[in-house]
Amino acid sequence: MSATRSSLAALTLGAIGVVYGDIGTSVLYAVKEVFGSGHVEFTPANVYGILSIFFWTLTVIVSLKYVTLVLRADNNGEGGLVAMLALASQSVKDKPALRRALLLVGIFGTCLFYGDGVITPAISVLSAVEGLEVVSPAFTRAVIPLTLVILFGLFFVQKRGTAGIGKFFGPITLVWFAAIALLGVTQIATHPTILWALSPLYALRFIFDNPGTTFIILGAVVLCVTGGEALYADMGHFGKKPIRVAWFSIVMPALTLNYFGQGALLLEHPAAVKNPFFMMAPSWALLPLVGLATMATVIASQALISGAFSVTKQVIQLGYLPRLQVQHTSVTDTGQIYMPFVNWGLFVAIVLAVLLFKSSSNLAAAYGIAVTLDMTITTVLTFFVLRYGWNYPLLLCLAATGFFFFVDIAFFASNLLKLLEGGWFPLLIGSSIFMLMLTWKQGRAQLNGALRQDALDLRSFLDAVFISPPARVEGTAVFLTAEPGNVPNALLHNLKHNKVLHQNNLFVTVRNHEVPWVGMDKRIEIEPLGHDCWQAIVHYGFKNDPDLPSALQQIRNLGCEFDSMTTSYFLSRDIVIPTMGKGMAPWREKLFAQMHHNASAAAEFLNLPNNAVVELGSKIEI
Repeated sequence: MSATRSSLAALTLGAIGVVYGDIGTSVLYAVKEVFGSGHVEFTPANVYGILSIFFWTLTVIVSLKYVTLVLRADNNGEGGLVAMLALASQSVKDKPALRRALLLVGIFGTCLFYGDGVITPAISVLSAVEGLEVVSPAFTRAVIPLTLVILFGLFFVQKRGTAGIGKFFGPITLVWFAAIALLGVTQIATHPTILWALSPLYALRFIFDNPGTTFIILGAVVLCVTGGEALYADMGHFGKKPIRVAWFSIVMPALTLNYFGQGALLLEHPAAVKNPFFMMAPSWALLPLVGLATMATVIASQALISGAFSVTKQVIQLGYLPRLQVQHTSVTDTGQIYMPFVNWGLFVAIVLAVLLFKSSSNLAAAYGIAVTLDMTITTVLTFFVLRYGWNYPLLLCLAATGFFFFVDIAFFASNLLKLLEGGWFPLLIGSSIFMLMLTWKQGRAQLNGALRQDALDLRSFLDAVFISPPARVEGTAVFLTAEPGNVPNALLHNLKHNKVLHQNNLFVTVRNHEVPWVGMDKRIEIEPLGHDCWQAIVHYGFKNDPDLPSALQQIRNLGCEFDSMTTSYFLSRDIVIPTMGKGMAPWREKLFAQMHHNASAAAEFLNLPNNAVVELGSKIEI
């Protein structure tokens, strides 16, 4: 029993560090943006009303929607938009048109995650460093350079992995939540009646008295729930219970106390609206608080960067992006990976965001559209999982998701008002990545179609070859082929140029599935073709790490000899030639050809030994 409790405590502490870093740093800027927007008249009634809206936004979106409802929709223990998308598409697999539409919607939501991934580190670190302006106006010039230095350091250390420093994330973030709760309590003690704002009556009164203003400020209120998606995305790492325990016992109480503390401060000192979070602290505590806030925002950014690596890897295995270089940074935790292209691509975009917007207030205008659209997409996908995956009655599904859909749409519509002020920035990033993903997916379909059109039947070809067989050499040849049953180009080139066949020949197709994990018991199917030749299909989920040599070890038990020391892997390195009048628009075909050319080698992606790989090229027109 005590071991179970200590395990729960450790997982809860880990969840505090990784899952709640983003939402925990929202206190730095959320209240400031609502009251600093100029849309809310500064009266005690309005302060009570806004705080009540903050509290009930946290309750409805995080406590009820994510913690209570969405966490139930686990895909073999995994969460996140990719896992939800896979679950929803599996639920409607007997409805092809609906399935295609859901896949497009879900993939677009995944693309918006990258837009969020650019804004979050920029606004978080910038808002923390802006605390120096409260210490002394002389620090104003140093804010942007210092922010960029901190962000560069964060991205530079990614290649070393987070195993070493990751163990400090939970304790530091726990100290952060304790600090923000203490700051809130000291202010609430001077104005305890502020706690009356916990009543929803204050929120409802403000909404009914100021409907237009409420709609406008929802775009700033949503800042208090940024990071809510991380609850679901990190479910596979920590499990539902630790995430729920962390939220209800530590995170939500600390956030509530701090928001209400900022409200109490504003009632006493309206001028503190410039930066109410840092002005809650006594002067002697300002510099340590800026340091702690910076560490907390770096940890929040780290969780999002790690999430970008994981999501990219999953999307690659679903077939929506070309293979990219993946480096494992931990020998024990396969989930800890580093992707150089994603890392530095994110960094460049974040630097652009900081230099373009220059302050956390300006970035707040860019923040929200991607987040609220992602929240809406999650709600839509949840409906289809409830209705078609779990077969709940239609009215119950509409009741469970309809209310949250209405709330999400209200927040999204409000954020559309910020489109020209900066909301275009994350949308531009998300839309650009969406275009790349669709181009890759459609280009791959065209490429496979062209290969199928010219393909020879494997069984018939082997029968013809063995009428007058070529010389056989010792060892095993593994030929990779996109479609089982077709002759791979590498085999044709090998026979043409080398005029030999190995003693054993394996024709292997790698299949990726819309499930997180495929167990070792279902990893491989094998079919004998005669003449010591076999057709094998190797299965992976989108969270599995492809390792073809390891998977092929299983064929020993299935009647086929396999010795890794005498095995060679033959791959076709196809060169794509775009042609006019076929398939996609010419510029998209050229883009696909470039993406295909720059894709990481299949040998690296499948973990093939470098000294046993033979690549044979061929040109294919699409």
